[in-house]
Amino acid sequence: MTRRVGFLIFPDLQILDAAGPIAAFEIAGRYGQGAYDLRVLAARPGDVRSSSGAAMAAAPFDPAERLDTLVVAGGDGTRVASNDAALLAAVRQAAGNARRVASVCSGAFILAAAGLLDGRRATTHWSRTQDFARRFPQVRLEADRIYVQDGKIWTSAGITAGIDLALAMIAEDLGETIARRTAQQLVVYHRRPGGQSQFSALLELDRPDARFAGLLGWARERLGEPLSVERLAAQAAMSPRNFARAFAAEAGVTPAKAIERLRVEAARERVEAGAEPIDRVAEAAGFGDAERMRRAFIRAFGQPPQALRRAARA
Repeated sequence: MTRRVGFLIFPDLQILDAAGPIAAFEIAGRYGQGAYDLRVLAARPGDVRSSSGAAMAAAPFDPAERLDTLVVAGGDGTRVASNDAALLAAVRQAAGNARRVASVCSGAFILAAAGLLDGRRATTHWSRTQDFARRFPQVRLEADRIYVQDGKIWTSAGITAGIDLALAMIAEDLGETIARRTAQQLVVYHRRPGGQSQFSALLELDRPDARFAGLLGWARERLGEPLSVERLAAQAAMSPRNFARAFAAEAGVTPAKAIERLRVEAARERVEAGAEPIDRVAEAAGFGDAERMRRAFIRAFGQPPQALRRAARA
């Protein structure tokens, strides 16, 4: 069976948002003996100029055409495209005819503006999560994820995460073996060792001039201790309410999420480094018990600690 995959582009798209997944599906199609028919589509067909100046040739976007999968690119052009009523109506119609709908990077703004993400879990590029949450409060934003699947709707984080998204779709369609071979051909990880979290926002807070850099350093030295919002706020010399609001505004995640991420990072290093018992790692990292750490690992990496340890040994 050949699956038709349409890639919706628009002026000022980020070209890798489309080109990365296209390459993944192309290679998988070779291994899967014609598994995919790939189409680049645009509301205004012809040469569509990307933000880099390079152009992609696109066929007309006909929302009545039945696609197996619709993939919406991202980039600076989403600021205009997500306010284009005609385009949003066409996306809604095409989505109704498709088995699966996806966005790469800030393409999630187009899906959300079209109403396709209402009440669903979704993600987007870390640098635009605050704007996204403000514009679309009805979407259950998971700002720290590489990609999210909620039913037939898939969303992914920034730029190269579109390749992670495509590989996951390929695995769903053609199996893990072909997805793994595709990743090898692309010279990328089949499953990122960084797992399913985009850590960029927290790394931004680690800059020496960042407002909460000192607080994060202080917390890293005390991960085995209780680190409540009240305790963090006291260390930052702020009221808990003002601290929680200011931290979330700057980090794009809550203080609790940030502490969990610090604990996950620290625990992952110990899990992969040796044979230390998992429950001891969990206690040292501040999770309290192995089950709580397992759930945190699955949220962050899509895999439990034992799987990461096996992969590191391999």
